[in-house]
Amino acid sequence: MSRNRETLISSARKLNVKVWDKAILVCTEGPRFETPAEIEIFRKLGCDVVGMTGIPEAVLARELEICYASLCYVSNMAAGLQSKLSAVEVKRVIGNIFPVFEQVLRETVRTLPHVRKCPCKDALKDARYE
Repeated sequence: MSRNRETLISSARKLNVKVWDKAILVCTEGPRFETPAEIEIFRKLGCDVVGMTGIPEAVLARELEICYASLCYVSNMAAGLQSKLSAVEVKRVIGNIFPVFEQVLRETVRTLPHVRKCPCKDALKDARYE
C-alpha cells in the first residue's frame, strides 16, 4: 500500500469518516450515467464502485513517477438502476461531502512526510532505454 494511500485512510479514520480501504473500481467513459445492463455486468465482474475517472490519472501519475492516491465518494447508488437521478441531486451530495473531503485532505497533507522514501520516484527506473 502506498504511503499516500495509507495516510489518506488514516486521516479519514482519525476524523471518524467512514472509509473503505479496499474496493474494485471500474472506470467508464463519461460524462453519462451507466445503463442497468452495464451496472449488472460490473456487479457480476466483482466491481464495487463505478466512476468516470481514476484509472487514467493513476496510469499517468505512474508514468511521471508521481506519488498518487485517490479519495473517492459515492454520489449515487447505481445510477442506471434508479428510477431518476439528476445532476442537481449529484451536486447536492457533492456539497455535503466537500467539507469532509477538505478536512481529510488537510489532515493528509499535514501528516505526509516531507521526503519521499517510496518506490514511486523510481517506478520506471528499469523501463527506460537510453
